[in-house]
Amino acid sequence: MKIMVINGANLNFLGIREKNIYGKKGFKDVVEYIKYEANKIDVTADCRQSNIEGEIINFIQEAYLNNYDGIVINPGAYTHYSYAIMDAIKSVEMPVIEVHISNVHKREEFRHTSVTVAACSGQIVGLGIYGYVLALMAVKNIKEQ
Repeated sequence: MKIMVINGANLNFLGIREKNIYGKKGFKDVVEYIKYEANKIDVTADCRQSNIEGEIINFIQEAYLNNYDGIVINPGAYTHYSYAIMDAIKSVEMPVIEVHISNVHKREEFRHTSVTVAACSGQIVGLGIYGYVLALMAVKNIKEQ
């Protein structure tokens, strides 16, 4: 099973920005962790990151066109206003799980609303980078039902 893991705006700065919220692990460490944990559940995780909205849309379309089994996405700040990413998710027929490292519901008011989750199969928030593992498991479970 092959799942694309898409990380959006500023996630390449994990380990640098707001360590009290996002933790001390750098982005490369997080990618290694995701791939290691994916392997344990017999999944291949293809990790991508972009700070550019259009590239994230291209990743979503690529996952569909190249027959991935699903997507795990952390859109970053695009979560709160990118109708274009929401439309891209709606256009692909595959499980998509939205992940947020922090508990967005305990943060600023604007972070409480996700426009992208309306197109997703589910959402995991506030469990740190372990949320990615749970999202991989969720995609696998949905595909195996």
